[in-house]
Amino acid sequence: MSESAVLLGYDRGTVTVTGGPPGFVFSTLPGVLFDPRTSAHRAQGRFYRAIVEQLIRDKIPYEDTARGWANEPAGWKLNAERTARPYQTDAVNAWMKSGRRGVIVMPTGTGKTFVAFLCMEKVGRPTIVVTPKIDLMVQWAREMEQSFGVEVGMVGAGEFNYKPLTVTTYDSAYIHLERWANRYGLVIFDECHHLPGATFSEAAHASLAPFRIGLTATPDRADGGEQMFPQLIGDISYRLDITDVAGEFLAPYEARKVFIDLTREEEETYRNCREEYKKFAADRGINMSGMDGFRRFLFEASKTPEGWKAMRAFREQKRIIQAASGKFKLLEDLLVRHANDRVLIFTADNATVYEIARRYLIPAMTNQTKPKERKAILANFHTGAFNAVVTCQVLNEGVDVPAAGVGIVLSGTGSATENVQRLGRILRKYADKQAILYEVIARNTAEEFVSDRRRQHRAFQ
Repeated sequence: MSESAVLLGYDRGTVTVTGGPPGFVFSTLPGVLFDPRTSAHRAQGRFYRAIVEQLIRDKIPYEDTARGWANEPAGWKLNAERTARPYQTDAVNAWMKSGRRGVIVMPTGTGKTFVAFLCMEKVGRPTIVVTPKIDLMVQWAREMEQSFGVEVGMVGAGEFNYKPLTVTTYDSAYIHLERWANRYGLVIFDECHHLPGATFSEAAHASLAPFRIGLTATPDRADGGEQMFPQLIGDISYRLDITDVAGEFLAPYEARKVFIDLTREEEETYRNCREEYKKFAADRGINMSGMDGFRRFLFEASKTPEGWKAMRAFREQKRIIQAASGKFKLLEDLLVRHANDRVLIFTADNATVYEIARRYLIPAMTNQTKPKERKAILANFHTGAFNAVVTCQVLNEGVDVPAAGVGIVLSGTGSATENVQRLGRILRKYADKQAILYEVIARNTAEEFVSDRRRQHRAFQ
């Protein structure tokens, strides 16, 4: 090593910088700051690539002990059983042209995972895939082993096995980030709209991986967190909309609004409850239109008996429109109409899920359903032993249910992301199905405005 060379090291998700020619100013390197705790200069792992590129550009000699992977192609080859669709090839090429960094936005059912495999083959570096759920971790590991013919490591749910190809969860990636952050040249964030959260984003900050892929069908977040993608993963390098492929690579679909009326008793209770909680909020100058206003409402309501009464009124008016008697009657009609189809029923809360399950003997899947039971329910749904499943949010993303052709949204949030995810559950090509998504709305209630908000996406225009 030259005495004037810059030495790059690795320490718990950061790149340390020492040495250098006389008078060299470390802070001129991207992201490098002085750490008074250790009297050393360091940068978050995500700056590793930019630091190396600048050293090369400025012709400053350096020694790299930070990188923990071999800087040469691993030689992984996909089996020849599957060929890329034109748009998948376009996605790979766009990502390569973006410097092998960036977010790939593609609808559910269009083969985002296979696009990632094609990119892995191109890059040929040790790769770690980060997924939001254990179910997806297992699914990714199985598909990677089948596609590349090599053993794949898993970290999470009792597994702790790092391999050149490894899959983990966002939670485990955060907990163990210092163990893996310098071992992989490519990091793939599946369902990357989760990444901008305060905790999950640490995995992207700590990783040294110069090559990065984000995969999602719905990049937008209610909090605007997608603006962090450029620093965490890269810009959006490729985007494919549902309407671009519906009918050819996805099932043709229809998204239909269906209205029901509250009963006289439900409507009276609904109006009274809304007046009560809105008066409480107005008296305290609280604007309920955003999350900040709602948080303030919760804070103020927790202080007094009057506030608790207002909170109960808020919950009751929501319960009335989410589980209106007219919705159950309409659900019965739709289940009869689609008795020969596979139907997914979506609600906003677990209580309604279990009520539907009890009334109609329909299998329920919630966050309380054990993985083994989930697997059995989905297997029976796919074979036709079950023709309907009711859920709250666990089927919103990532789970493959190709047989599903009918979706019934009885209630939900105002999130366009959630609405697109629910539509995506029924769009996979399967035989000659024509997909249809029913959105059931209580007329003359706040649910009409919620529906308008969640339909602010090209897929519903």
